[in-house]
Amino acid sequence: MIRNDIDITEELIASHGLKPDEYRRILDLIGREPTFTELGIFSAMWNEHCSYKSSKKWLRTLPTSGPRVIQGPGENAGVVDIGDGQAVIFKMESHNHPSFIEPYQGAATGVGGILRDVFTMGARPIAAMNALRFGEPEHAKTKHLVSGVVSGVGGYGNSFGVPTVGGEVQFDARYNGNILVNAFAAGLADADAIFYSKASGVGLPVVYLGAKTGRDGVGGATMASAEFDDSIEEKRPTVQVGDPFTEKCLLEACLELMASGAVIAIQDMGAAGLTCSAVEMGAKGDLGIRLDLDKVPVREERMSAYEMMLSESQERMLMVLRPEKEAEAEAIFRKWGLDFAIVGETTDDLRFRVFHQGDEVANLPIKELGDEAPEYDRPWLEPKAPAPLAAVPAMDVADALVKLVGSPNLSSRRWVWEQYDTLIQGNSLQIPGGDAGVVRVEGHASKALAFSSDVNPRYCEADPFEGGKQAVAECWRNITATGALPLAATDNLNFGNPERPEIMGQFVMAIKGIGEACRALDFPIVSGNVSLYNETNGQGILPTPTIAGVGLIDDWAKMAKIGFAAEGEEIVLIGAPPGWGTHLGQSAYLRELHGRHDGPAPHVDLAHERKAGDFVRGLIRDGHVTAVHDLSDGGLAVALAEMAMASGIGATVGEPDGGEPLAAFFGEDQGRYLVTVRAGGLDGLPRPDGVSIVRLGATGGSSLKLGNARAIPVAELKAAHEGWFASFMGN
Repeated sequence: MIRNDIDITEELIASHGLKPDEYRRILDLIGREPTFTELGIFSAMWNEHCSYKSSKKWLRTLPTSGPRVIQGPGENAGVVDIGDGQAVIFKMESHNHPSFIEPYQGAATGVGGILRDVFTMGARPIAAMNALRFGEPEHAKTKHLVSGVVSGVGGYGNSFGVPTVGGEVQFDARYNGNILVNAFAAGLADADAIFYSKASGVGLPVVYLGAKTGRDGVGGATMASAEFDDSIEEKRPTVQVGDPFTEKCLLEACLELMASGAVIAIQDMGAAGLTCSAVEMGAKGDLGIRLDLDKVPVREERMSAYEMMLSESQERMLMVLRPEKEAEAEAIFRKWGLDFAIVGETTDDLRFRVFHQGDEVANLPIKELGDEAPEYDRPWLEPKAPAPLAAVPAMDVADALVKLVGSPNLSSRRWVWEQYDTLIQGNSLQIPGGDAGVVRVEGHASKALAFSSDVNPRYCEADPFEGGKQAVAECWRNITATGALPLAATDNLNFGNPERPEIMGQFVMAIKGIGEACRALDFPIVSGNVSLYNETNGQGILPTPTIAGVGLIDDWAKMAKIGFAAEGEEIVLIGAPPGWGTHLGQSAYLRELHGRHDGPAPHVDLAHERKAGDFVRGLIRDGHVTAVHDLSDGGLAVALAEMAMASGIGATVGEPDGGEPLAAFFGEDQGRYLVTVRAGGLDGLPRPDGVSIVRLGATGGSSLKLGNARAIPVAELKAAHEGWFASFMGN
C-alpha cells in the first residue's frame, strides 16, 4: 500500500516546478494524492528539460530522416551511416544553469553526460566540441566563469581521452546572468551493432552499472527548467560532480559488455537520474519496471527514496540484461572496478513501482509518466522586423581590421583550446582555428569526419527566421570548406522564458528557419536538446539555436585547410554579389568597433548556398584549389587575415569593382567562400551558372594589403589576434 510520508502543500508543489493545473492533472491520472517520492518523480519527468512540453509541437516540424539516417531524435543520440558498415553517433546538449552556478563541475559533467549519450549506444567517442557563451568581458563574474568552464571542459575531456576538435567562444552582455555551455560528442560504431534504450521481455533483470549514487545533483533537471533569481547561490547543491577516470572505466566496461551479447537495452542516467532512465526504458518497450532501492549502490548514509530517485550522480547506467549472461556481465564490471547490481525487473503491468525499506514509495502508470506529460501550444508573437540600417560610421579599412581581429569576439581562441587535448587518439587532422575539426576514421585508409558548431545570436535576435537559416547554412558551409559532404546535424536550442509570447515567437521562427535550411541542404536534425528559461531576474539571453554538424570526407589526402599554401597564388572569391559584399546590418564591424546592434540580419538564399557549396566541394575534390575558407563574422577582410595568419604569408587585394570599400571588406553577405589556386589556375576552373567567381589578387610577401588601405604586416595582425584572450585572462 502507498503511504504518504510527507504533507503535499501548495508551496511544495510550486517548489517542484509544477503549476496548479499540472498538479490537478496528476491527481486525475493516479486518483489520489502522490507521495513525496512520486511528486519528485512527476517533477523530474514533467519539467521542461525532460518533457519538452513547450517545444514538442515545433520540434516535430524539423526534418529528421534521410537516406543515411539510421536513428533520428528519440534516443540517446542520433546515428548516421558513413558506409563500409560504420556509423557515426552524435549529439549536442546543454549544461547552462549548472555551469553558471559551479563552472568547473557544471562544464565537466556536461562533457561527461554527452560522452555517455554516445557510448551508451555502442560507439567509442572520437571527437568533442563545445559552444560557450559568456557575459561581457567587463562583468565582474566573466573571467571567473571562463576560467572555471574551460578548466572543466579540459579537465574532463582530457582525462577521459577524447580530442576536443572545435567549438565557439563568444561574449555578450546578454549572457551576464546566464552563460551557455553546449557540449557535443561524436563516436564510431559498427552500423549493425547499435544499442537502444527500449526494454523488451518480461521478468528480466534491471541492472545498475557504474558509480555509486550520492546526493549531488538532486533536483538538477527541475533547476535547469527554471529562471534564475537572486537566490542562485542556494542552487549550488543541485550541481553534479564528475569523475572522468570512472567514466573511462565505464566506457570500456560497457563496450566489453555489449560485445558479450548480454545487453537487451541500456540507458544513460542523465537528467533526473534513475527516474528518467527507468521510466524511458520501460515505457518505450510497453513494459512496467519494478525497482528495489535497497539494492542501489550508495556512497552516502541514510539516503531517502526521493534522493535516490532524483540524484544526478554521474557515471551511471541502467541496463536490461539477458539473465543467462549475469555472471559474465558482473565479472566484466568488477574487473573495471565498477558497481554492478540487480535493482529490479521488467514487468507486464505497465506500472512504475518503487520500493524502499519495505515500503512501496511509488506506484505510477509508466506510459503516462512520459506520454501524458503536459504539452503546450504556447501563444507566440512574430518578432518585428528591425529598422533599416542607419548611416554606417566610416573608418580606415586597415585600422578597422587590426581592431577587429583583436576584439573579444574575433580574437584567437588559442588560450582556450590549448587547454584541451586536441590530438589524443592520434587521428586529428586539423587543430582548432580552421573552419571545422577533422578526424580520421580509424580502420579505414582514407575516410575522415568533419565537425563544426555555429550560430550568430545577434542575427537570431534581429530576425529569428533568417538567423535560424544562417546557423544551419554556416555549419554546412564550414564542413563543406574542408571538402566534406555534410551528412546531418544536431541542435541545441537555447532561449529565454517560453511563457513570454515574444520569446516563444523567437523560438518558433528560429525553428521554421532551421527546418527550411535543413530541408534545402539535405542536412537532417538527428538529435538535440532544448534549453529554455535562460533568464535572470527577467532578463533573457540572446536567442541562441546552436547547430552542430558532421560531414564525411572520402579521401582525407584531398582535405582543404584555411592557410595560404604558397606565395604567388591567385585569390578567388566565390559566390559573392557584385562589389564583393554589401550587408553591414548586425555585422561584427558595427558590433565590435562601434557598439551597435542595428539593421537587418543578412538574408540566406538557400538555393545559392547549395549551389555555391556543391561547387566548392567539387573544386576541392578535383584538386583545383590549394586553400579554402568560408566567409562569416567580419566578412572578407577578416577571412583574408585569418588565411594570412594561418600561413604567415601575406596577400595583395585590389579595390572592389564598383563596391563601397567598408561593405566590400566587412559586409557579411552569406554563401561566400575564399579559395586560392595556383598561378594561372583561375582560367581552368569550371564556371557554374549563378555562382560568381572573382579574382581578388594574389598571395605573397609579409603584409596584407587591402585596396587603398595601408599594408598591414602579418606579424601585426597576429600580435593583435593572439593578444586579447591571454591579456584578458591575465596570462
